[in-house]
Amino acid sequence: MLVSILGWLNDPNMRWILMGSLLLGLGSGVIGSFTFLRKQSLLGDALAHAALPGICIAFMLSGVKSVGLFMIGAILSGMLATFGIHFVTRYSRIKQDAALGIVLTVFFGIGVVLMTKIQHSGNGNQSGLDKYMFGQAASMMLSDVYLMGAVSLALVLVCLLFFKEFKLVSFDPGFARGMGLKVGLYEQLLLLLTVVAVVVGIQAVGVVLVAALLITPAVAARYWTDALGVMVILAGLFGALSGVTGTLISSTLSNLPTGPVTVLAATALFAVSLVFAPRRGVLAKWIRHRRTQKDVRERLEIHTATATISQHTAEKGAE
Repeated sequence: MLVSILGWLNDPNMRWILMGSLLLGLGSGVIGSFTFLRKQSLLGDALAHAALPGICIAFMLSGVKSVGLFMIGAILSGMLATFGIHFVTRYSRIKQDAALGIVLTVFFGIGVVLMTKIQHSGNGNQSGLDKYMFGQAASMMLSDVYLMGAVSLALVLVCLLFFKEFKLVSFDPGFARGMGLKVGLYEQLLLLLTVVAVVVGIQAVGVVLVAALLITPAVAARYWTDALGVMVILAGLFGALSGVTGTLISSTLSNLPTGPVTVLAATALFAVSLVFAPRRGVLAKWIRHRRTQKDVRERLEIHTATATISQHTAEKGAE
């Protein structure tokens, strides 16, 4: 496997793909931090599944596999899904989680129907379109990598530029509104960034699992710190490491789909964080629990010994 990885890295095009996956994971982790803190984790999954009809319609209208056109179609489809969720929750008694589930399944069902129709259309250009379901980083063209890397880098820069505003909107919208911030505008900007982060990762990770790259690094990072700035940095690093690991393994081991491997890499980082994080980790909590038990036991022994000595002293005084 090591020989395969070294040979893979000797190819300049493959190095660019690796860099694109790194930037994708970085951007997804950073944006995912705010999505996670605003308790909108399921929204990323809904947007990812909702992007499939947009990709299929873009292909049916153009007849060519263009990542730029697919991104436009996926973004429009994602925004339409967002409008649908907002409409259902506002004009009915359905809660947001139920609305997310409805929109997710409806849009994904439409996407699968359109994908099946495309595959039976006889269009020779449709070959490889199914890779968008589970992702295949090695199939990307150099121009695709440039676009994915540029958009991911832009996501990170926007988050850095509006970090203070995003922080206030995520933690205390009422206070942010009192300070004169246009909370609705920044919420819509965060939503747009989430849509773009989901869409840009579809070719590498796939429609089905791209939301995991958005949320899992952020959840893992939360175990290590209470500071938002540190959490965002860690989430970006975890996302980048997951993207690189998934791309390397999927491209060297029998062309495994990138999405599942990337998600497994992110899940492994989450598992390490869950167990070994210094304050919130399971191991740290177990150690603290054992120490507390020991302290209580020692204090109880001291109290018992003191009570016994006092009793003996009182008995001798009585004699």
